[in-house]
Amino acid sequence: MAVAAKDPHLGSGPDEDDVSLSESDSDSILSDDSVLPDYTSETTDSRAASTLYQACARNEHVSLRKVLERGVTKEEVRELDINGWNGLMVACCKGFVDIVYGLQTCPFIDINHQDNEGNTAVMIASQAGHVNTVMYLLNYYPGIDTEIRDCRGFTALIKAAMTGRTDVMAALVMAGADIHAVDTTRGKCAQDWALKTGRYETLHRLRRLNMRPKAEQCCESYVPDWPELQERVAKATSEKTAKEKITQRIKSSFGFRFPRDPQDDGALDHMVRMTTSVHSPLISTGCRPLCPTSPPEVGKRRLAVPELMKKHPDKELESPVCHSNGSVSHMIPSIHSAEAIHTTCCAETQRRDSLLSLASAKVATAFIPRSMARRNSIFPSGCIPKIDISRPSDATPKKEKKKKKKRENGFLELPKPRYKEIKEEKKREKKKADKEKAEKEKEKKEKKKGKDDKKAKN
Repeated sequence: MAVAAKDPHLGSGPDEDDVSLSESDSDSILSDDSVLPDYTSETTDSRAASTLYQACARNEHVSLRKVLERGVTKEEVRELDINGWNGLMVACCKGFVDIVYGLQTCPFIDINHQDNEGNTAVMIASQAGHVNTVMYLLNYYPGIDTEIRDCRGFTALIKAAMTGRTDVMAALVMAGADIHAVDTTRGKCAQDWALKTGRYETLHRLRRLNMRPKAEQCCESYVPDWPELQERVAKATSEKTAKEKITQRIKSSFGFRFPRDPQDDGALDHMVRMTTSVHSPLISTGCRPLCPTSPPEVGKRRLAVPELMKKHPDKELESPVCHSNGSVSHMIPSIHSAEAIHTTCCAETQRRDSLLSLASAKVATAFIPRSMARRNSIFPSGCIPKIDISRPSDATPKKEKKKKKKRENGFLELPKPRYKEIKEEKKREKKKADKEKAEKEKEKKEKKKGKDDKKAKN
């Protein structure tokens, strides 16, 4: 019986562990257009939503606000559909950011609720690629757990990595998600899944985060000076030998320039890091770090805003930071906090201007500095005045057109070209000749008429 010789240059075929992940298991994971099959029927009812789940599914934030104002029960908040999703999970799947903002103040909300397949709201938003939703969940929903696994053993970070959600993956890593966590079925981490599914951009971003795991530019001890500046300036201003001059001239004449990423610790890389920093002296930022001594770091658990409010007193968090000449100094609050300015400006809440209108006013205003609370010099209290517009009874009179006045001889005028003067002279001579010709013809007719009259009399 003949046996085919084994070719060492050919691949060994699919691994044995590749068979364990069937198409039914990976269908809802690797798809880019959906998270789970959508069984929600499209409603054509024009009436407003009456329940919390209906308001979330229809993306009606006004109805959601009315439902929360009248009060909700625990059973109404935890109403589930056929997939085991509540209203928050539906909003996270479809990217309804306004609904996610509004549900932050909802009581009885379970941020770590798992559906029939073990997915949480963070997993669904991460797999769908809604980075704004994921950021808001991480920053404003207390007690969120990023290490919960679904029925396949995948975490939110692994789902974001295998679907190529680069920004979501970076947000989860900087919020404290475990980068070395592996799934229970294959034993692969987020980096392995990104490589296996061909998400090379996500893999590159993950490696860059590992190279610089700490955002030191958000810390008070960050120095905006470029460390290599003096060395580069000394090298550029030093005298060069004839060989170095010839070499530089040849490189500048025959060299090829290809687009590439900024060099690590180079001038462009330093400028990008400094200008995106909270303590940058080149830009005026509208935010400040809540923990200036503890910058964001890969794998470091970051507390949500409500958790920070419970941990630190209000006076400690309300102290503003003044930036001048690259230095940071803490100023003592003098009159009001941002919350006092916002809530006491006027009693009419419909005309009150808020930066996070649908979020909790107590949570949002406590972390808005005084420079942002007083928006401008026209309305320093942050309240927009009510303006009544009344139309006049009489019609608006039309403006009369002004007659153009002839210029007097005393004003300067632009000189006319010679060809225009000649043309105007020819026109004047032609008019004069036509006028004289008409007068001569008129005289001839009168003379002829007089002769005819004399003949008739004779």
